[in-house]
Amino acid sequence: MVDYLANTEINSQRIAAVESCFGASGQPLALPGRVLLGEGVLTKECRKKAKPRVFFLFNDILVYGSIVLSKRKYRSQHIIPLEEVTLEPLPETLQAKNRWMIRTAKKSFVVSAASATERQEWVSHIEECVRRQLLATGRPPSTEHAAPWIPDKATDICMRCTQTRFSALTRRHHCRKCGFVVCADCSRARFLLPRLSPKPLRVCSLCYRELAAQKRKEDGEEGGQGAGSRALCGASSGDEDEDSDEDREGSGDGDWPSRVQFYSSGVSWSSFHS
Repeated sequence: MVDYLANTEINSQRIAAVESCFGASGQPLALPGRVLLGEGVLTKECRKKAKPRVFFLFNDILVYGSIVLSKRKYRSQHIIPLEEVTLEPLPETLQAKNRWMIRTAKKSFVVSAASATERQEWVSHIEECVRRQLLATGRPPSTEHAAPWIPDKATDICMRCTQTRFSALTRRHHCRKCGFVVCADCSRARFLLPRLSPKPLRVCSLCYRELAAQKRKEDGEEGGQGAGSRALCGASSGDEDEDSDEDREGSGDGDWPSRVQFYSSGVSWSSFHS
């Protein structure tokens, strides 16, 4: 089915429509052999609150962005290679249903579907695409994943010192290693995390000690101490890395589709909507 769709005009038109919706701010998506297999809206759990995001599943990448106007304008395009993706099911609660986690080396986050049926369709299609992509590239499944950020509302106190209470004047910060919500005093250190960024990132005091110890073990005591100090001194003068782009985006609380659509129906894939 994927091979068939790759050579059709309808696939080219679908991809062109997605590119048009992202406009000049998005990257070109049309490549030889690339197929758009499905699209729809999922709720993404961001730092401050859950927000609707439009998702597009291709045979080799997963693309998502903010909704400005459904099927007309999207922004803040994110592209995730499928060979880096691992899905993790999440337990159901009365307040949170139909959720799962998308894990990658650079970013991990939670999404939810409108129904259990939609959740199963998304998960099965993504997993099948990941399986086929790994088979095509010969790469092993990804084992290193970024920690998901714990939402701000999950705690009113620092999760490290458990003493500092957050307020309008006392900001929340996130450790880039563990994803915990921490105070400024507990996250003064910076450490180089090459998988996430080429510059040192904010980490909590516990993660910094663990990372520095690991660095000393790898490089030797003498060289490791110097490397740890350089990582700490690499702190930026401002908080430009503090708020993720997800929180600076619009909420997307406008017009968006209420259903998803998958275009493939291979042997191991079930059709979703006629």
